[in-house]
Amino acid sequence: MFLPKYPDSPTPPPRHTHAPADPAPVQRTPFPQVSISTGAIATVLVGGVVLTALLVAVAVTAISVAVAAVVLRSMLRDHHRR
Repeated sequence: MFLPKYPDSPTPPPRHTHAPADPAPVQRTPFPQVSISTGAIATVLVGGVVLTALLVAVAVTAISVAVAAVVLRSMLRDHHRR
């Protein structure tokens, strides 16, 4: 009932073909040459600019909140003294 079904004519196993060895020796450089695309460089630069702009925006916001807190504190202190 659950016997495997074999093909009628068996096919021969595929032959492995190997590429011939290169007789010329390969010259290796001390440092591998890496090719970076222009799009990758542009993406890194744009990402750096955006992150720097966000950091500057957070810093400016923090400074302005601190200045506003100092001004409000001094105004409230003067108001309570009167």
